[in-house]
Amino acid sequence: MKKVYDVIIAGGGIIGCSIAYQQAKLGKQVLILEKRELCSEASSAAAGMLGAQAEIDENLSMLKLALKSRAMFPDIIQELEDLTGISIGLVNEGMIKIAWDDTEAEVLKKQVRFHEEWDGQVRWMDQAEICEREPHLSRGLAGGMLIPNDGQLIAPNLARAFAVGAMARGAVVLEGTEIEDFIFDKESVEGVMTSKGSFYGETVIAAAGAWTGKLLKKTDLELPIFPVKGECLSVIPEGPLIRSTIFSDSGGYLVPKKDGRLIIGATSYENDFNPSVSFGGVRMLAERAYKLLPQLASARWEKAWAGIRPQTGDGLPYIGWHPAYKGLFIAAGHYRNGILLSPITGKMVSDSIEGTAAAEDKELYREFEIERGLKKVQEGWVQ
Repeated sequence: MKKVYDVIIAGGGIIGCSIAYQQAKLGKQVLILEKRELCSEASSAAAGMLGAQAEIDENLSMLKLALKSRAMFPDIIQELEDLTGISIGLVNEGMIKIAWDDTEAEVLKKQVRFHEEWDGQVRWMDQAEICEREPHLSRGLAGGMLIPNDGQLIAPNLARAFAVGAMARGAVVLEGTEIEDFIFDKESVEGVMTSKGSFYGETVIAAAGAWTGKLLKKTDLELPIFPVKGECLSVIPEGPLIRSTIFSDSGGYLVPKKDGRLIIGATSYENDFNPSVSFGGVRMLAERAYKLLPQLASARWEKAWAGIRPQTGDGLPYIGWHPAYKGLFIAAGHYRNGILLSPITGKMVSDSIEGTAAAEDKELYREFEIERGLKKVQEGWVQ
């Protein structure tokens, strides 16, 4: 007699593992299938910023989702650390989004006025205030937006904690297992065919990051999900140089970790699946970081790496049921916000499977459904 899992998750990154954790907590039989190793792609490459307000200032639905997810972190991190013993390294020293000149300052001041309505602690800082808070930063700044509640953490540890937590609740993981096709029954998906055999499930979840679009083509669904390669590097200063994460729309970011490392990012190359690191990318990141923080000149080099992030045509992730096949759910396209949105995505998917979403949440969740992508492809907005 064939075994039928409650949930099969195609993809063992932070999104897939967050979903697995939420479903396993409910006592569901969960199977995670990962073509390589768990948490080995974008999840392991992320700097770990929880930039709900630093990076999101145009789409209200995305901002609402990000703020909901940010609010979940203290409790879920405590829960995961207690269960797994993995230190996730949450740092709540805020984020400063900087302006280099008066033009950038005017743009940022508008963002401050917008974000104040969502979080009253967000405020403008002039150059003197920034220098007082972060004395090692360049004196050439025109000011910045202080976002006290945008924190940061160790992204690979969070991803691993979701995975270990799911397994502690009974989830099964198969690494080195590539999905070759779905198992169809008329208008339903009832499992997957893989390099290690066939597996059956009541619900199959496509959460394969930048590779999700390719996977969904097996269902004749064309969704605009494409790869964006991002390079980062890390150095070890002689001592702490900054306490807050420093973010710039024009010049990347600096993320100080609890262990003394400083992560510097990130480049951006669309439609690039090549995970190699370029000399030009490293040079650009180093020059930007040195301009912001001159004392980095004496920091010790650690390493450089790249990750492949899944972007969508309109910048919003796809989280919803497949429009043509019952039993197939999609959760992909989180781009640079996969770490930030991992808690809420796990909850959204679990709520959708169980039918337990509150009315207010259902209204928000609709903004991320799959049909919007189909419409944009059909109308020629997105290729």
